[in-house]
Amino acid sequence: MTDLEISLNGERVATQATTLQALLLERGYVMTNAFACAINNGFVPRPQWPARSLASGDRIDVVTPITGG
Repeated sequence: MTDLEISLNGERVATQATTLQALLLERGYVMTNAFACAINNGFVPRPQWPARSLASGDRIDVVTPITGG
């Protein structure tokens, strides 16, 4: 299997993950933590993460909430 070349939070990454959830797990994200994801500027609802496929060139942004004011 060849690696996909994607951008994750502005960093070029090579991955063998084929879905958004697989990528997040590969990169060490804890699925029970609060964060949101977008692919190519489009929000991806959490229930779609396991099935949302990735393609070379995708830009993935992971955003975590910041508490305080």
